[in-house]
Amino acid sequence: MTTLLIVFTCIIALVLLISWAKFNPFLAFLLVSIAAGLWLGIPLNKITTSVQKGIGDTLGSLAVIIGLGAMLGKLVAESGAAQKITQVLMRTFGQKHLQWALMVTGFVVGIPLYYNVGFVLMVPLIFSVVYQYKLPAVYIGLPMLAALSVTHGFLPPHPSPTALVSQLKANMGLTLLYGIMLAVPAIIVAGPLFSRTLKHIRSEPLQTFQPRVIPAEQLPHSANSFLTALLPVILLTVTTIVPLVMRLSGSAKEVNDFISDPVIVMLLSLLVATFTLGIHTGRPIKAIMDIYGDAIKDVALILLVVAGAGVLKQVFTDSGVSTTIAESIKGWPVHPLILGWLIAAVIRICVGSATVAGLTAAGIIGPIIPQMQVNANLMVLSIGAGSLFFSHVNDSGFWMYKEYFNLSIRDTIRSWSMMETIVSVMGLIGVLILDIFV
Repeated sequence: MTTLLIVFTCIIALVLLISWAKFNPFLAFLLVSIAAGLWLGIPLNKITTSVQKGIGDTLGSLAVIIGLGAMLGKLVAESGAAQKITQVLMRTFGQKHLQWALMVTGFVVGIPLYYNVGFVLMVPLIFSVVYQYKLPAVYIGLPMLAALSVTHGFLPPHPSPTALVSQLKANMGLTLLYGIMLAVPAIIVAGPLFSRTLKHIRSEPLQTFQPRVIPAEQLPHSANSFLTALLPVILLTVTTIVPLVMRLSGSAKEVNDFISDPVIVMLLSLLVATFTLGIHTGRPIKAIMDIYGDAIKDVALILLVVAGAGVLKQVFTDSGVSTTIAESIKGWPVHPLILGWLIAAVIRICVGSATVAGLTAAGIIGPIIPQMQVNANLMVLSIGAGSLFFSHVNDSGFWMYKEYFNLSIRDTIRSWSMMETIVSVMGLIGVLILDIFV
């Protein structure tokens, strides 16, 4: 009981440091991890070893995947590919189904783009539709934001699900496939269906955020835009499905295993994008590399937060806390997938950050997964869904949405916070259904 109390106290301390004292999350993770190590009896000369091992083991190849993913997403946006994808979908769906067009755009573009970048780049597209067709901004825009949120919480190569795959020793390709299966119904319910109840919310988007549109003649071809943005998904999907439908051996198996590695997937995708959205469209190499440099700056803090969560997980592991928690949880009448979702949801409500919530939950539950007899891929998605639960005033995404759409806090909670909650609950329901079959 004392050990569990220490863990609970450390998590509360982490929550307070980030949400109340406004500490940088990486610094908060370091301080709490060191304090936890001392409190749990790890020798002084071993605590720094735990810190270094936690950072190294967590980042490892993860830093490469997140870095390459950020570069790809930035190029997709800067090249005009995201704008082109939106235009094509708008023409395809027509004015009557504008919501669905924006929702699909958010999903397609949200896969390579990180959430904050995707939000800033996609919201002007929402407003361009709002100004053109004189429709309620919240009603039109929420489906796209639901899609961006789901890709952020459910699908690799986004930081949280990618880190969860690594921590929980899941399969990146299968997690992506299952994640897409869960994402579609979650987005539909939280987007077009839920937003029907929000038509009466009046919003006057700030003039500052009216879009800067790239001229049509400077946009890449539609096929180029779609294929380049979706290439990581295509490669991961194909290399995951091939071994399931045909028996591979020898060099064929080696090649498939090599290409299916997430680092190679992202590297190949970025190299292709460098040509298709960069050199092929007349951009000099230096300009493309400048875009990649800016992308790394965008995700530097995310990498540090991921590393900090890895430190706390390592301290819990080295101190033997994981074994104690495992023994305690064994008797709980709660399904392991619900437990993972619940831990992440509670941390999300307290801390605000979906990434911090997911990684902290994984650090607690990850080491005991082998004893729980649960599918690791589904646990990644369960924790990812929990990490999106009820975004409110301690989440930067809440305030970005409020300010961009120029809403009251009440209307922001009624629309944004409820949308995030629906996405989270739908994700949990989907995971539990999938668990019956896989």
